Amino acid sequence: MHHCPAPAARLGALPDMTMSFPGPALAMVERMQAAAAADPARAIAFQGSPGANSHRAASEAAPDYLPLPCFSFEDALEAVKDGRAACAIIPIENSQHGRVADIHFLLPESGLSIVGEYFMPISHALMAVPHADGSFGPFEAAYSHPQALGQSRRFLRERGIVPLSHADTAGAAAYVAERADPTVAAIAPRLAADLYGLTIVEDRVEDAHDNMTRFVVLARAPLDPATLGGGETMTTFVFEVKNIPAALYKALGGFATNGVNMTKLESYQKGASFSATMFYADIVGAPGNPAIDRALEELAFHCKELRVLGTYRQARARG
Repeated sequence: MHHCPAPAARLGALPDMTMSFPGPALAMVERMQAAAAADPARAIAFQGSPGANSHRAASEAAPDYLPLPCFSFEDALEAVKDGRAACAIIPIENSQHGRVADIHFLLPESGLSIVGEYFMPISHALMAVPHADGSFGPFEAAYSHPQALGQSRRFLRERGIVPLSHADTAGAAAYVAERADPTVAAIAPRLAADLYGLTIVEDRVEDAHDNMTRFVVLARAPLDPATLGGGETMTTFVFEVKNIPAALYKALGGFATNGVNMTKLESYQKGASFSATMFYADIVGAPGNPAIDRALEELAFHCKELRVLGTYRQARARG
């Protein structure tokens, strides 16, 4: 992947972001953070413990980069802002369970730009430590990220296993390894079982096997659409329409009349007053294309706020 630019010089020492990780993950986290600190221009930040789906996505999307584990999405974005990583990879939506990270809130506030996207099939396994006699289960509870629990809801319900939330899938596996309680399991990627010494009791426990997560790659500087060359591109933006009747209808009319394909439109509330609705949108194409420019100009006319979050190469055909 070529969209992670070299960051500016590192600002200060690496903050201690390790205290919130489960014990079995700590040594790996510290090694990975030290490697990234030594070469921040090749670091890609992700949220979660080593072995999480985001770790796998970072390794697949940017095989030449050094994965930098961060405890929260905010920590991953801060690593890019501070120059400790060239870019971050964040999951934003899942085909089965909808929105993952609140990118709507995180991205505009971070000041970072979307410079790429990556689609990854998701598969989960149930993993645990054995009883003294080598047997497994029955399990009273399973720990995982809320997304993975939601994607495995039917599997858990049929077995009477209580879902318990954890910060990330691999962290759940590390926590189960640390507890060494054979009555609790974790739902996590297969890689996590290898890393934390758990045994896979059952593979592919997700309810739907066409389970796909879309990740976006974020960097400090946006890509210039003119440099993206051939092939389809995507542009992502957020906007707030004026508070007048039919404002959204009028604002979106320019995309229809100019033949621009809008592949995603999602509303979210800005602040606690419920008086301002923001919208997050993806369109196929890039500024510089006359039809896109006309559609965005018409949108801006009907908006109180419009912010382009990035233009980048399309990783998967839409429509």
